[in-house]
Amino acid sequence: MSVSLSGTHPTGQPRLVVPTEPVWQLSVEQYHEMIRTGILTENDPVELLDGWLVSKMPKNRAHSIATGRARTTLERVIPAGWYVDSQEPVTLPTSEPEPDVVAVRGEPQQYPDAPPGPQDVALLVEVADSTLHRDQTTKKRLYAQAGIPIYWIVNLVDQRIEVHREPSGPAEHPDYRQRQCFAVATTCPW
Repeated sequence: MSVSLSGTHPTGQPRLVVPTEPVWQLSVEQYHEMIRTGILTENDPVELLDGWLVSKMPKNRAHSIATGRARTTLERVIPAGWYVDSQEPVTLPTSEPEPDVVAVRGEPQQYPDAPPGPQDVALLVEVADSTLHRDQTTKKRLYAQAGIPIYWIVNLVDQRIEVHREPSGPAEHPDYRQRQCFAVATTCPW
């Protein structure tokens, strides 16, 4: 198998294209074992999406501010018996994404051995700038397939919040049945 080159990167280097044949797809259990044995550490900027180790993008200041604002806003309104977390894993059937903000049932101490699963999550938030396409396609499909009730995309590119509700769950083409967009005030610092 070969990896082909396609165009050039802004740095002038050749741009690699993803192989057309699978290199190695991981199960969630294999991913956990790689973490447990130290092959992957918290310093490795990756997450498991649909069985593939995918690079997480570095966060710019606008991304960090939006993540903090989303978390603070949710912490003010979250009902008793739930907590808000940031950039921590959620285990799905074939993935372990690390959403920017998540509303989880119970307390963090209830999950000492494994991250919360879809049945424990009420809301996931992804703050999107350079990852907008991934968040609107791959992650939306994975979250809908897992039955995550509400998925927000804080779309920094288009200055709006995309709210997705009513997940299809496992289906041929998993998706959310409802989508609403809310414009962000022009005075918003991000």
